[in-house]
Amino acid sequence: MARGIDPDSFGFLVNDVARLVRAALDRRIAVSGLGLTPGEARVLAHAARLGPVRQSALAESALIEPMTLSTYVDGLAGKALVERAPDPVDRRARLVRLTPKADATLDQVGAIAAEIRLQAASDIDAADWELLKDLLKAVRKNLEKLDRETDIG
Repeated sequence: MARGIDPDSFGFLVNDVARLVRAALDRRIAVSGLGLTPGEARVLAHAARLGPVRQSALAESALIEPMTLSTYVDGLAGKALVERAPDPVDRRARLVRLTPKADATLDQVGAIAAEIRLQAASDIDAADWELLKDLLKAVRKNLEKLDRETDIG
């Protein structure tokens, strides 16, 4: 073990789980026949989670560069799954919002994600799985509070 580094620390565990879930989802999306790239599927899911959202906030949520996001949004718009609209608060900014056609695609992406969750939880008692989710929500809330308190912008 490297000096002072615990490979089973909270940060490494969360990162490893996120990486493995993303890899599994990417592989399944790639062979699903949905006609989406894995990146497009992730951006579509983030757009669904956030609602009408500025591209900059969407890129931040999806952990991708704005130029990469723009490419994904172009692809999703070409498939009529999202549209860009003027931001009523700032005319210079554009919002990304889902079209009605996105619902069926999101249902399919959601079904793939549900299969992965079932596999991830396969050896875990249902009550323990719910406790894990509750604990992760509490950690997220604590970190969001810390982020707001330390925001210097």
